[in-house]
Parts: sequence; C-alpha cells; structure tokens
Amino acid sequence: MKPVCSFLLAASLTILAGFTVQAADSGWAGQYADKKFLGGKAVFQLTIEQSGSAIQVSFDAAHNDAHGAAPEGQGAARVSGKDTLEFKFEDSFGNAGTGTIKRAGDDIILSMKTTRVKEARCLVFYQQNMRLKRAGKK
Repeated sequence: MKPVCSFLLAASLTILAGFTVQAADSGWAGQYADKKFLGGKAVFQLTIEQSGSAIQVSFDAAHNDAHGAAPEGQGAARVSGKDTLEFKFEDSFGNAGTGTIKRAGDDIILSMKTTRVKEARCLVFYQQNMRLKRAGKK
C-alpha cells in the first residue's frame, strides 16, 4: 500500500508543478505598441494571444506618411526561459524570420531578425531591442 500512496503523492505533485509552471508563463496576452517608432516617423504594433500553452504573435508596422511597405506578420511562439518568448514569423510580403520577446515590467523588449528577405523595404521595421509599451489586454 505504501508504494501506491507514494506514487499517487508524486503524481499529484508533478501535476501541481505543471500547473504552477503554466500559471507562471501565463499573462503574455496583450497588445503592445511604439507609436513613435523610427523617431516618430512610424508605428509598430504587436499582439500576443495565448490559449493555454499555445501562443501566437502578430504585428503590423507602417510609416506615418504611408510611404514604403507596411508589413503585417504573424507566427507561433513558445516560452524559452524566464520571462522570454521566441517565435518565427512570416510577413505579408513573404519575408520570414525569428524573434525574441522579453518582459520589461508592463512593457516588452522585442528583437527581430530576418532569415528570408523578399521585400527589403520592410527591413527597417525588424530591429533589435525595440521597447513596446502595453496598449491593452486582449
């Protein structure tokens, strides 16, 4: 009887630990933006949606005067460490890449790198260490 009780206790603790890890990783969902991107010449917006362990990132960017490309993109994300997400994306112009999102209080720090370029006019939007402010929860 004792081995069964030990097994049940261990199984219960494992399940509770899993819920604790999932709860610690929740709270990514929200909308983030830099409305003064590129020195006030553009806007960059990012949305994180989360349903259980599935996390989706989507973004759009545009110059305020409407010149150049205005990419929209999305991709699946995964938790890769404490307060960090990693994702792959493809944009509306066929560019693709990877990204990292790190929490910075209520804001996030977004870094993006292209792995396939089909429209170079989008590259100005894919930078390292972009600080986006929380605009609202989704």
